[in-house]
Amino acid sequence: MQHNPNRDVLVGAVGVAVLAGLFAFSYAGKDLSSKANVGTYPVAATFDRIDGLVAGDEVRLGGIRVGTVGMPTLDASYRAVVTLNIQNEIRIPVDSAAAIHTDGLFGSKFVVLEPGVEEDYLKSGSVITYTQPAMIVSELLGMIIDEGHARLAEQKAASGADAPTQGDN
Repeated sequence: MQHNPNRDVLVGAVGVAVLAGLFAFSYAGKDLSSKANVGTYPVAATFDRIDGLVAGDEVRLGGIRVGTVGMPTLDASYRAVVTLNIQNEIRIPVDSAAAIHTDGLFGSKFVVLEPGVEEDYLKSGSVITYTQPAMIVSELLGMIIDEGHARLAEQKAASGADAPTQGDN
């Protein structure tokens, strides 16, 4: 079999094109340009932890995208301050809450807004005071495993207490 250098170049070019396509696909739908925040107003939310939340991630209200996450920073107490760029036409009550959720078990993060009941609305520069930090998957799995161990111990204790002894006839 004869070695063809043109074939090697073609295979390499196809490989690079496929990788570039995968890279572009992984960022599809993310607003990474400076124009992404045109027509929005910024509000801030402070979280204890934002593990995995990055600038450009979605802000959702009722499951619908209503904005994007800005660049996170730290405050004087080392808590994460996240700017949420909300679409101008979306009015959010001042007593609303913000929580960080994950798409699936290992998916990307996004911020969910839970609307409050006040008749006053957040304005540019407002702060959302009710927040829920990101749940860490390993912590969640640890809680599930601990709960399973506790139930198993309860079942063993209950079955051991109910078992008849030799003197009970």
